[in-house]
This record gives sequence, C-alpha cells and structure tokens, in this order.
Amino acid sequence: MQVPDDFPRNPFPASLAGTQAKFAARMINGRCVVGLTDDERAERYAMCLDLVEQLVAYCRRKSLEQPTRSPNELLGWVERGVRNKQAVWQLGGPEVDWIVAQMRRSYKLNSDEIDGRES
Repeated sequence: MQVPDDFPRNPFPASLAGTQAKFAARMINGRCVVGLTDDERAERYAMCLDLVEQLVAYCRRKSLEQPTRSPNELLGWVERGVRNKQAVWQLGGPEVDWIVAQMRRSYKLNSDEIDGRES
C-alpha cells in the first residue's frame, strides 16, 4: 500500500526529561527504530483512511437528518467527537489532525460534486 507523504510518520512523538538530548526508540531486529516501521505506518494509514471514509459517510447521513446545520458546523461537531475519542481509538495527535483534514477535504469535495450534478 502506498502511504502518502502527508501521513504522519510518528503519531506518538515522545519527549524524555533530562539535560541531555534523548530520543525514544525501540529495538526491532537488532536495530533502533524511532517512530513507525514502514509496515506499521501502512497499517495505521489503512486504519485512518477507513475511519475517514466512515466519518464522511456519517457526515453525509447527518446532513440529510439535520439539514439546518451548515457543512462547517457539522464538520466541526464531528471533529470534536473524533478528538474526544482519540484515546479510546488509540490515535496519535498527528493522526487525528490528518484524519480531520482528510475528512473535511473529502466531504467538501463530495458535496461540491453532488451540488454540481443537481444544477
């Protein structure tokens, strides 16, 4: 799976206390690895992309159920829900930012396509 460059490379950045510079790493196959391996990153990307698709479908459904809500109001409401579920869904902050940006982009793109066909 091709992971786009804008997808976070390290969704759980770590900082370690002390006066000397430190970094958080894991030992994998005899090598120190900071952040995700390529396979882990691809797996997390697939998970996040699936969540984006579910959220866009949810936004479409809610926009039909609540037509008085503006698209920005609806997207803001869903974004707050995603951010509140971040720990439950075991998402890193950079992943949540990416998911929200993709959700907004995809929802607006799909809404524009639908509006264009109805005209």
